Amino acid sequence: MTLQEITAKMKEGASKKSSFGNTVKFSTDQGVVYIDGNANPPSVSNDDKAADCTLKMDFSDFADLIGGKLDGMTAFMTGKLKIEGDMGVAMKLQSILR
Repeated sequence: MTLQEITAKMKEGASKKSSFGNTVKFSTDQGVVYIDGNANPPSVSNDDKAADCTLKMDFSDFADLIGGKLDGMTAFMTGKLKIEGDMGVAMKLQSILR
């Protein structure tokens, strides 16, 4: 999966969700995916903007996370996922990404 394919998949999923009041950025070695949860429905782009919460991981792990092959909590506990900013926002992501 490419960054563009993942972004498109996340845009499609976000279009079915309601706003969650925060901004989130997934930062990978191949680019970023930015989710503006202040919009209703949330908007998804590849803009590298400041966010309430930034999740950093290798692109392959990010693809596995989005594809459902890697659990977010497992990724965090094993060091594959690093969180900067508001940890509470990161906790909201489980329900947002499903």
